[in-house]
Amino acid sequence: MKLNLASKVALCAFTVATLVFLYLPLVVVARLSFNPTKSVGWSGWSGFTLDWWRQVWEVEGPKQALLNSCKVAAVAMVLAMVLGTMAAMAMARFQFFGKSAVSFILVLPIALPGIVTGIALQNTFARTINLGLFSFRVGFGFHSLVIAHATFCVVVAYNNVLARLRRSSPNLLEASADLGAHGSQTFRYVTFPLMRSALLAGGILAFALSFDEIVVTTFTAGSGFKTLPIWILEQLSNRQNPLLPYVMATLVMVVSIPLAWLAQRLSDGGGDG
Repeated sequence: MKLNLASKVALCAFTVATLVFLYLPLVVVARLSFNPTKSVGWSGWSGFTLDWWRQVWEVEGPKQALLNSCKVAAVAMVLAMVLGTMAAMAMARFQFFGKSAVSFILVLPIALPGIVTGIALQNTFARTINLGLFSFRVGFGFHSLVIAHATFCVVVAYNNVLARLRRSSPNLLEASADLGAHGSQTFRYVTFPLMRSALLAGGILAFALSFDEIVVTTFTAGSGFKTLPIWILEQLSNRQNPLLPYVMATLVMVVSIPLAWLAQRLSDGGGDG
């Protein structure tokens, strides 16, 4: 369907307006991180300074929070890639009773509101689980955050890998078997190369999703473990160093945007050889 000139102009204007609406706040945050005054209002925008960027590395809070976020995101990403890949291969290659229900359960954590997931996990981690012969309590801290983040990061890896497997021909597996390859050889030389870029894209998205998650983290981190989003939220009301959170937010954007672009390219199959 061809569009006339007026429709093209209107569509272009709507697209530009949408992009400005989405990305202008990011530009404002980045600009505030270089503001020479402590003001976050429009009237305080005069000149540039790197003082806030120097100060943010002189205090312990943001560095430790950044390290905590990276640790949690890295472990949650690995768990998500392993569990998501296994689930995707089972769903793509096998038929079994309750397959639709299992698929629904796998994607449910990403569909539920974060506050619902957070409250449910907090209630679970705080309880003592009795299994008859022994009982245990998960508690709160690094391990609880990894478990909580992995529950919704698995969905990202699962969806990416499953989509790639469904796009690949099952005849390749049959041809591999006809040539005498056993299961592990088929996975190594056929299946894994086909889904490699999708798995990497899912891992990148899982890392980014875990890194900037705040709702579930608020309920499952406990009082002694802070991630970067929690630190930024707490520091927004700090009048002594009001612009330090904007520095860390800008740093996160600088890292996250290229990763999101790379994940999108890999999801499109750009990384497959």
